[in-house]
Amino acid sequence: MSLAPRKRRTERHDSPSGLPQTVRTYSGLEEEKRRSPRPVPPDSSIRSEYFFSWSTGLILTVLAFIIRFWRIGHPSQVVFDEVHFGSFASHYIRREYYFDVHPPLAKMLNGLAAWVVGFNGDFGFEQIGDDYTSHNVPYVGMRSFCAIMGSITVPIVFGIMRESGYPVGIALLSAALVAFDNGHITQTRLILLDAALVLFMALSLFSYVKFHQYRYQEFTNWWWFWLLSTGGWLACTLGCKMVGLFTFLSVGAAVIWDLWEILDIKKGHSMAYVWRHFFYRVVGLILVPFLIYLSFFWIHFKVLKYSGPGDSFMSPAFQETLAGNELLLNAQEIRYFDTVTIKHKDTKQFLHSHADHYPLRYEDGRISSQGQQVTCYPHNDTNNHWQILPTKEIPESGRGRVVRHNDVIQLRHIVTDTILLTHDVASPLMPTNQEFTTIAPDDEDRKNDTMFKVVITDAHEGEPWRSLSGHFKLVHVPTKVVLWTHPTALPDWAYGQQEVNGNKNQQDRTTSWFVEDIIADGTGNDFKNRTTHVEPKKTKKVAFIKKFFELQILMLQHNAGLTSSHPYASTPVEWPFCLSGISFWTDSETNQQIYMIGNLLGWWTCAISLSVFVGIVTADMLARRRGLDPIEDAIRNRLYRNTGFFLGAWAFHYFPFYLMQRQRFLHHYLPAHLASALVAGSVLNFILVEVVNYPISYPGPKTRLRPAVRAKLGKTGWGVVSGLLVLVLGMFLWLAPLTYALTLTGEQVNRRKLLSSWTLHFEAKKNH
Repeated sequence: MSLAPRKRRTERHDSPSGLPQTVRTYSGLEEEKRRSPRPVPPDSSIRSEYFFSWSTGLILTVLAFIIRFWRIGHPSQVVFDEVHFGSFASHYIRREYYFDVHPPLAKMLNGLAAWVVGFNGDFGFEQIGDDYTSHNVPYVGMRSFCAIMGSITVPIVFGIMRESGYPVGIALLSAALVAFDNGHITQTRLILLDAALVLFMALSLFSYVKFHQYRYQEFTNWWWFWLLSTGGWLACTLGCKMVGLFTFLSVGAAVIWDLWEILDIKKGHSMAYVWRHFFYRVVGLILVPFLIYLSFFWIHFKVLKYSGPGDSFMSPAFQETLAGNELLLNAQEIRYFDTVTIKHKDTKQFLHSHADHYPLRYEDGRISSQGQQVTCYPHNDTNNHWQILPTKEIPESGRGRVVRHNDVIQLRHIVTDTILLTHDVASPLMPTNQEFTTIAPDDEDRKNDTMFKVVITDAHEGEPWRSLSGHFKLVHVPTKVVLWTHPTALPDWAYGQQEVNGNKNQQDRTTSWFVEDIIADGTGNDFKNRTTHVEPKKTKKVAFIKKFFELQILMLQHNAGLTSSHPYASTPVEWPFCLSGISFWTDSETNQQIYMIGNLLGWWTCAISLSVFVGIVTADMLARRRGLDPIEDAIRNRLYRNTGFFLGAWAFHYFPFYLMQRQRFLHHYLPAHLASALVAGSVLNFILVEVVNYPISYPGPKTRLRPAVRAKLGKTGWGVVSGLLVLVLGMFLWLAPLTYALTLTGEQVNRRKLLSSWTLHFEAKKNH
C-alpha cells in the first residue's frame, strides 16, 4: 500500500467516537430513511448484496456448528478443567455451596444445561480421565451447550464486521479466523467457561457498534435499546470471569472518546446536552450492568443454600447462613480449662509441639534458644492438644468460665506439660519473625511471655469464643506479634513439619486460626458428656450485599494467589505466536491426545495485521507532520476510529496479563485473539479496497445527506481472501487430530509439531 500523497475526495466524514462514521443516507430515499428504523435498500444490487451477506453468514454458522459438534462425545472422560467446572455444575444440582475465583454466571449456565439434560449431580469430576459413561453422566449434552455458544460467536464476529461497513469477503475472513481456529474449537466444546466469556465479549462489541449507528438519533427507543444491550452483555462478560473488566475498558475508552467529541464547543452543544449524554451512559453502561452483575450473585446464593466444600473459605457469619453447616451443628462455646485442637485457617494444619528442641545453630549460622519445638502438623495427634488456662480469677461454674473476645489466656501443651511462649529470638526460617517455643509451668520469671490475647474476627466486646465458627488471632501481649504459620517446611530436625512464628503484621489475613475440636473439659471428662443435648440451630441471616462484597474480596485475593508453577503455564509474549499450548487429555493405549493450540497461520496473520496497522498509523502521522496527506480523510477516519476500536479491544484484553503474577495459560488470549481477527479484516480491507459501505449510521433530523457508496472486493481482493481462507482451513485440518483426539503414529505427531516449543505426547524418537 503506497502512502504517497493523493487527491482528497470532496466528502468528509467525521466521527465523534471510536467507531465508523459514514454518509447519512441513500440519495432519492431521504424521507423514507428518516422515518425507517433500518436502512432501506435502494436497488436490486443492494438487495443482492444483503442476500449474499445473509447467506454467507448462515453458511458460516452451519460450518461452525459442524466443526464444534463433530466427535463431541470423544473422549468419554473428564478432560482438563472439566475437573473444576463440571464439579461446579454438580454443586448447583445438589445446591451445595462451593468457592471459586470466577464470578458465577458461566458456571450457573453450565449447571442449568446439566439440569436440562438430566444430570443428577452424583458424579464428582474428581480427576482427569474419570469415565463418564460408566456413571451415566449426560456429558454430551453438557458439552453441547458450550459448543452452541462457541458456534454462535462466529456469526457475531461476521456481524460486527458487516455492521462496521466492511464487504462480505472481509467479514468472512475475520469470522473464519475464529470459526476455524483450533484453540477456540478446543476450548468451546468442553465443559468450560470460555465459550460463554468469548460470546458475551463479542456481543458487547457488536451492541456498541449498533449503538453507535444511532448516535444521530440520540435518546430514541433504538438508541436506548442498544445502549442497554451493550451494558447487559458487558455485565454478562464480567459475570463469567473477572477479565470481563477488560471488555468494560474497551467499550469505556470508546465512550470517553465519544463524550470528548460531544464536548467540543464547535459542535454547538450546550453543557446540559453534554451532561445528559454523560448521565445516560453512566446509567446504561455502569449502573445497569452493576445491578445485573449483582443479580448473578443473588441467584448464586439462593441456589447454593446447603453446606458444601466452599464453606471453609467464608467467614463464620457467612457459613452459618448455610443449612447443614458444621458451625451450626457442632459449634460450641469454649470454656477455661477445655482441651482443644487449634487449626490454621489457610493451611489447615494443627498447632503442634513435641519434646524435640530447636538446634543450637541454624544452617545460616544464627543461634536459637534451643527451646522445645512448636510447629504445625497436618494429621490428628495427641501432640496437637492444648489446654486453655485463665490469667484471672474465674468462678467454679457457670457463664464466667466461658472464654470471650479480648480475653488474655495461656496455652498448656498437654503431652509435655509446658506453656506456649514467644520471645525476642528469631524464628528458624524468618529472621524478622519471632520464635515460638514452650517453657515449664513453674517458670515465674518468664510468665509474662506466655500471655496471649484472643482476638475473635468481627466480634463485639464480650462475645463468646466458639469452636469452628470463632475464627481468631492469637496476639502476644508483650510484643504484639501474632501466632502465624506458612507452608514452608522446616529441615529434617523438625521432621519436615511446618514452621510456626510470630508475625509482626497483625493485619495479615493469613494469621487466622480456629478451634477444630474440644477434646475434654476442665474436669477431665469426655467433652461429649457435657453436651449430650444440643438444641437444633436455625440458619442465620446475613445481608446480601455483605455476602456479595465478602465473596468479591475473596475471589480477588485467591485469584491473585494462584502463583504456583504449572507445566503448561505460559507467558503473554508467547501467545500471539502460539509458541506453546496446553495438554488437555492423553490416552497412551490409543496414542490419542487433545492439545489446545491455535491455528498457527491464523494467529500469525492476526499478529502481522496488528503490526501492519501500527505501522500504517505511524507512517501516516509522520507524513502529516511533513505536510503530506497520504490517506483520504474518510478512509483515515474509518481506519483510526473503527480499526482503532478493535485494536484497543485487543490491547485491553492482552497487555494487563503482563502485570499479573498468577498462573497464565494460552486460553487467556482467546478474547484478545477475537479482537485481533477484527483488526486483521480491517487492515486487509485497507490494503485491498480502501473503501467501506456507507451509510451504516442512521440519520437524524439535522443530518446532511450524502450519496451512498458500496465497497466491492473485486477479483483480486476475492483471490487474496480465498487464498488466506484456504491456508487457514488447511492448517485447521492439519492440526485437527490434536483438537479432536484422533489416533496418530509417532511420525505423524512429529510432523504436526510445527514449533519445537510445543510439548506433544507420543512423539517418535528421531534417529540421527
